[in-house]
Amino acid sequence: MTAPPYPLEGVVSWNMNTTCNYRCSYCTQRFLDDRKQWARDVPAFIEAFLALPGDWEIKLSGGEPFLHPRLMELVEALAQGGRRLSVVTNLSASEAALEAWMAATAGRPGVLSASLHLEWVEEEAFRRKLAWVAARHRGPVVATCVATRAKLPEMAARVARFADEGLTLRVQPEKQDRDVIAYTPAEQEALVALGGHNGTGWVEPSFEGRWCWAGARYLIVDHRGAAWRCYPARRHRRESLGNLLDGTFRLRVEPARCGYTYCNCTVPIGRGMVEGTAT
Repeated sequence: MTAPPYPLEGVVSWNMNTTCNYRCSYCTQRFLDDRKQWARDVPAFIEAFLALPGDWEIKLSGGEPFLHPRLMELVEALAQGGRRLSVVTNLSASEAALEAWMAATAGRPGVLSASLHLEWVEEEAFRRKLAWVAARHRGPVVATCVATRAKLPEMAARVARFADEGLTLRVQPEKQDRDVIAYTPAEQEALVALGGHNGTGWVEPSFEGRWCWAGARYLIVDHRGAAWRCYPARRHRRESLGNLLDGTFRLRVEPARCGYTYCNCTVPIGRGMVEGTAT
């Protein structure tokens, strides 16, 4: 195999805050010492994201992005600067806040990914709100739900109920200590039948040794501006790209081989940035 073609649009996954109004038992951030941190130097982040070369999508996540006190200032500035904006949200924001987001991003809409957390919301109410969003947002709208061992037997029926209303629900495997839990072979088969992690077709994919554009056309940034090539790189504290805010940030210009046995970066997988994955 050879390296995939150059991705015309790059993607930044920006974990812009650790703040969240939920406390899910399976949350990978639940052990953080401080769940009230958020990106503070808004003008510097705006400048850094607008300075990225070429076309870029900024995918906001957290925590819960709609709890950031200056979210719309960021969104409006980046959208006016030509960046596509996507968001990962638990959909607890008010309809007014969601409408403001959709209006600001209407010129170049990104994905609105809504996380269904059944420990905090009822499925029917969530589904109604998601349908309301899907009828108004100009970009793709998807829902995700963590397939805990207790909830996995219900997932096929749940996915079908969403589909009956024209909505997409994708499953995510449960992780503890950042690793996928020890699902049985039968449970693994059930997860794959449901589309695998976020519809990628895999539960714990490995692309070790394959060419990947992460670090050049995809990267992870935290609320302090620290940047890494990808999620596994951040986890292992390897392949740092520097910091967007202090002058040390350096974006790569070529693809590089993956050095990790487990990849949970669904954006590069889903967009064909990894050798052997389809666009």
